[in-house]
Amino acid sequence: MAIKTYKPYTPSRRFLTGLSSKDITAKPSVASLLVKLPVTSGRNSYGRITSRHKEGGAKKFYRIIDFKRTKFGVEGKVEAIEYDPNRNCRIALIVYKDGDKRYILQPSGLKVGDVVASAEEGLDIKPGNAMKLKAIPIGTILHNIELKPGHGGQIARSAGGYAQLMGKEGKYVILRLPSGEMRQVLSECMATVGVIGNEDWSNVTIGKAGRNRYRGVRPQTRGSAMNPVDHPHGGGEGKKNSGRHPVTPWGKPTKGAKTRKKKASDKLIISRRKGK
Repeated sequence: MAIKTYKPYTPSRRFLTGLSSKDITAKPSVASLLVKLPVTSGRNSYGRITSRHKEGGAKKFYRIIDFKRTKFGVEGKVEAIEYDPNRNCRIALIVYKDGDKRYILQPSGLKVGDVVASAEEGLDIKPGNAMKLKAIPIGTILHNIELKPGHGGQIARSAGGYAQLMGKEGKYVILRLPSGEMRQVLSECMATVGVIGNEDWSNVTIGKAGRNRYRGVRPQTRGSAMNPVDHPHGGGEGKKNSGRHPVTPWGKPTKGAKTRKKKASDKLIISRRKGK
């Protein structure tokens, strides 16, 4: 997918880039798969900000995505590739032979007219097909992987993301996750073959602050620009460096400090992600 640039007729557009929309073939057409979600703007029921740097953003409907892929034994045809404002990858509208319509995450290489299916085992290893991990060959590139059987895909769901099946041990398989972590996952979990499409998303330059506002992101103020009452880094004359390690507004260490607590899933992690 190509990165497009703009003529710099304003300063903010000089470095702004975007993604080509030539791969999008249709606008949303299935009303039953669109849901209106309430916008909280990071506030609780009292109207108080509980999650900083959030706002309403541009209006959008949520697209119901089939993360579970449990429609076994029925082939589906890709009818359209659509834009989804809620995620950084494209989505594909699948029309099954029984008339059912569902959205799935579009893997790289999946085009209109292709046929996809899901089953416990026995399918071809091609982008868009979903099977249980125990039936997938070692070395296969996967996305939308379940952590618990029947819970729906949770791993490798963002643009360009994928995990690789590295081995099988008893009732577990070994996956190399996008972070570099090596982890065991139950072989009964479902996964979809292929790499998530729209890989160039990470190369887009925002270009202006307003573009983040469309996404519901409010500006972030540096702690060193605040008063001491508002942040541990605040106060001092000029650009004073307080000399302490970076911390959150509540005094917890940041920038590399480990935050993971002891969990039952620790025994399933063979090696931690890079840099940890």
